[in-house]
This record gives sequence, C-alpha cells and structure tokens, in this order.
Amino acid sequence: MARLPRLTVPGYPHHVIQRGNNRQDIVRSDADREMLLDLISENARKYQVALNAYVLMDNHFHLLLTPDATDGVPAMMQAVGRRYVRYFNDLHHRTGTLWEGRYRSTLIQSERYLLACMAYMDLNPVRAGMVNDPKLHRWSSYHHYSGQSPDRRIASHPMYWNLGNTPFAREAAYTEMVRAGVPLEQLGAITDATLHGWAMGDEAFVAELQKRTARRIARAKPGRPAGRPQEPH
Repeated sequence: MARLPRLTVPGYPHHVIQRGNNRQDIVRSDADREMLLDLISENARKYQVALNAYVLMDNHFHLLLTPDATDGVPAMMQAVGRRYVRYFNDLHHRTGTLWEGRYRSTLIQSERYLLACMAYMDLNPVRAGMVNDPKLHRWSSYHHYSGQSPDRRIASHPMYWNLGNTPFAREAAYTEMVRAGVPLEQLGAITDATLHGWAMGDEAFVAELQKRTARRIARAKPGRPAGRPQEPH
C-alpha cells in the first residue's frame, strides 16, 4: 500500500521520530551526539522551525518541532539527515544508508497532548533501561525544562509557560509531571499516531484540521464506506 504523504501544517507542534536502519546505532560517541544536535539546531533556525524538545537515543531520536512554513520540517529533516550521514560515514569509515527510511511524524493538539508528548520523550531513556531517572540522561531537553541547565537550542512552547508564573514554579511543575509518568493508553496513542502519521487530538481538532488538507489525517473508522450497499446475507 502506498504511503501517505507526511502531514505538516504551520503553527502546530509535530512529534518526529528518526530511526537507524535495522535499529543500528546512529551515534557512537558524545562527539557524534554533539554533531547531531548542532545540525538539528542549525537547520531548525535555517528553516524557521522551533525546536520545542528533543531526546537522543543510541539508535533513534525524537524531536518536537513547530514550523513557520509547510515545508519547514521536511526541509530541516532532509538537511540534517544528509549532512549527518556524510559526517558519520566519513568518521566511522562506513558506507551506505544510516536511516530506516524516511522519518515518522504526527501533528499534535497542543492543549491535549503536547506536555504528555514531552514527558513521553523525556522518559524514553528510562523505558529503554538506559537510566532510572531522566535527569541522568544528558542528551534530552529535560534538563532545560526541569531547571538543571538552560539549553540555547530550545524554544519553549507556550503550554510550558502555562505551568506556572515563575521559572521555579514551571520547572517544579514540569518535573512533577514527568515523575508522575505517562499513562499506558497515552503512550500507545503517541507511538501509534507518530508511526502511522495520524493527527493526534480530539474529534473537533481533527475535523477542523482535516479542512486544511486533502490528505487523510486519521485512521479510517471500521465499517463499510458511506453509501455502499449492504451485501445480501
């Protein structure tokens, strides 16, 4: 079955996942991680995409991005992917592809899912058994939002600012939200929407968003298509 074109709409946050081919490592050292983050930050600025959050794992990474233009996220990801592969192959004396095909993404309703998606990303190293606390994983935006260390790469989303009236209040509220974890139902919904490219939001949000694109943005409901006659028994 042909793949759906990616859904990208300016002004909305997009959760992006890029995996290594056959789940192979995409980073082998802290120098690799710094290079990848620098390329992400550089191209986010170049293509006018706000980098709201990130986490780097050994064999994949997650980004939360809000573009100013329709082609912002695709252009950014293409530039990052090409330049990082050249760097990685040259440094590690390898050839061939590094990525597992094209990146996966979903568009998110901010009010309903953005903070949950950020916590989902921050807790990824914990779920993977790499650390037992997100603060122990250096390569994520958790340190920025929890107040451990500012990250110049990050453009905080307005939903984060709504967590409190002072930096301390916001940092404490965010830390507690991550500590509380993400319900299993939301974990599954975020993963499923991102891997399949569906918009993530309530029915009204999805219906309004569907008016802005001819691309199908939600999983088809079970049952016969409207207007199709019922087969005789």
